[in-house]
Amino acid sequence: MRQLDVKMMHPRVQIIKVIHKIYRRGMTTTSGGNISIKDNNGDIWVTPSAIDKGNLKEEDVICVKKDGTIVGKHKPSSEFPFHKAIYEARKDIKSIIHAHPPALVSFSIIREIPNTKVTSLANKICGEIGYAPYALPGSEELGLIIAKQFVNCNTKAIIMENHGTVLGGSDLEDAYCRFETLEYTARTIINAKVIGTPTYLTDNQLNQLGSQSNIDIDLNNNISYSSKELFQRKEIVDIVHRSCEQELMISSYGTVSVRMENNDFLITPSNIARWNIETEDIVSVRNGKTELGKQPSHLVSLHQKIYELNPHINSIIMTKPPHLMAYSITGVKFDVRTIPESWIFLQDVPNLDYNTLLDNTIPERLDKSTPSLLVANESFIVTGDKLIQTFDRLEVAEFSAKSLIMAAPISKLVPINDQQILDLKAKFLD
Repeated sequence: MRQLDVKMMHPRVQIIKVIHKIYRRGMTTTSGGNISIKDNNGDIWVTPSAIDKGNLKEEDVICVKKDGTIVGKHKPSSEFPFHKAIYEARKDIKSIIHAHPPALVSFSIIREIPNTKVTSLANKICGEIGYAPYALPGSEELGLIIAKQFVNCNTKAIIMENHGTVLGGSDLEDAYCRFETLEYTARTIINAKVIGTPTYLTDNQLNQLGSQSNIDIDLNNNISYSSKELFQRKEIVDIVHRSCEQELMISSYGTVSVRMENNDFLITPSNIARWNIETEDIVSVRNGKTELGKQPSHLVSLHQKIYELNPHINSIIMTKPPHLMAYSITGVKFDVRTIPESWIFLQDVPNLDYNTLLDNTIPERLDKSTPSLLVANESFIVTGDKLIQTFDRLEVAEFSAKSLIMAAPISKLVPINDQQILDLKAKFLD
């Protein structure tokens, strides 16, 4: 069973799985937030009012029938009126999440909308974001205000003034992916403002990038997996799930690949939420062609070029953790000359311009003395020999970025000096 493969589950099961995930990741409180699903019969399944979100059970979920009849042992969420109003306004929306995640609440109380043009992926997933003026929680007035924002068919997320956020989706997985992405985008912008000034992508840049995948599809599906490849597939899946748990990846972003032999490699798919990826979803690329019926990451061409140009690299991770991305979107130098471990693992990390994605120069920027780099408004790229080494570098990088951001309001950074760097290099790298 996939970790969050909710589409084929009963609405009660879907809601419990997602509300527990939201609660565990600190994006709602015991009493805050609510989720609903509208099924094919027109019935609405919704979380109950005033029941502990951390211990919610399937039998606690309420069904409000199409005729208004309530089935269940609790009252529906007090915010049910705006769920109902959104479903009436938008027939394409089949699931709704409302919560008070800290970063988005921060935007709601300063009455601003996060600019999702901070990365192309965030802009694509979140779409247009509406803004709902304040109204009494649980009131019919609030429902009408929110529904009015959703009348725009391109809007699937809104910031609620001094309240939080509400998002819709074609199903609960779609809504959760948008919710998680928007909160992480808001968190990244907040982190960036601690150290500098965020920059945002222009419409032209967003349109330019498009898909980076130009790998051919192999029409021969007669591929057998060796025991070594099966191990590598499982290793990738374990690292992806671990990255999600460590808040280094979320549903919508994170690409991992591992070299097999020569320039053949395995890579994560693009059309499956990272929480859900399993071994059978991993895509092999042999002789420049992917497996039949599988859609590799849109960055597959970039990974292939990195392997071709760098024989010493056997694994790659590309992702957008919220502290590292603060350096990516501000252009502020990510100075890893802070603690010995950081510099030994990462050495100096270049900040590359966004256009390096278009001019195909990223592979030549990576070498043995530069195992990782930041691409402006795009991602952190880290490489290594073994995948666990690459993942370790990713963790060290994000922890270091977090420490630097936390240090910024205290005082000026005092890095390790040049002689200390030379001593580290002589002992650990030469």
